[in-house]
Amino acid sequence: MSRWVVSDIYEPEGQDTKAENEDKLTIDKWSDEDKPREKMLRLGPESMSSAELLAILMRSGSAQKTAVDLAKLLLHDCNDNLAVLGKMSPEELMSYNGIGEAKALSILAACELGKRRQMSEMPERKDLSSAEKIYQHLWPRMRDLDVEEAYVVLMNQAYKHLKTVCLSHGGITETAVDVRLVMKEAITTGATIIALAHNHPSGSTRPSRDDDNLTKRIASACSIMRIHFADHLIVTDGSYFSYREQGKL
Repeated sequence: MSRWVVSDIYEPEGQDTKAENEDKLTIDKWSDEDKPREKMLRLGPESMSSAELLAILMRSGSAQKTAVDLAKLLLHDCNDNLAVLGKMSPEELMSYNGIGEAKALSILAACELGKRRQMSEMPERKDLSSAEKIYQHLWPRMRDLDVEEAYVVLMNQAYKHLKTVCLSHGGITETAVDVRLVMKEAITTGATIIALAHNHPSGSTRPSRDDDNLTKRIASACSIMRIHFADHLIVTDGSYFSYREQGKL
């Protein structure tokens, strides 16, 4: 089977007549609000039609059609049913002007990934509803540190783990924590509960005045942002201090 010449998704080219070229509005002339890639970046994949998503996968159309037009044709022939699309063979897809082997395999690979995702189970998020659980979560990464490090643990409203971020890597006796960075991580992750933790390489779990001041600043920022500040832990090799458990938060 001969290969069809394809062009970039934003610049379909070919043997069209001058009148056809004048009538045809190529993707690069669309408004940014309608271009598939720009639309997906701005609004997310859930805002896209199946044809637009398929066009992004194909990247380019044919000499006569943009990638979106080619995707619409393909979906129309599948009765707009993605399950039918996923059952097509590479040869059937390659019978369309503008779809070669690489595009055909990309489409089928995406369909197969979608099928496997449906069969996959979401991993159970770790429960971090107590100081002991937060300590056990962090201890493996902090147990052998010879300098101070600070972490923020981000959780959802059920105290389930979302993300753990290292905020700073400091000296032997202290490390700086930017409250703004803590809030930024919480907001971008969508966390409603956070916990702060840092280690004391000296082995002492006794909080310093700086530790107390940091706890107050984080608590104040969380109050403004309506984020629950669950705890501030001082971690050592084998033990911890919890501001929440000690009634200091």
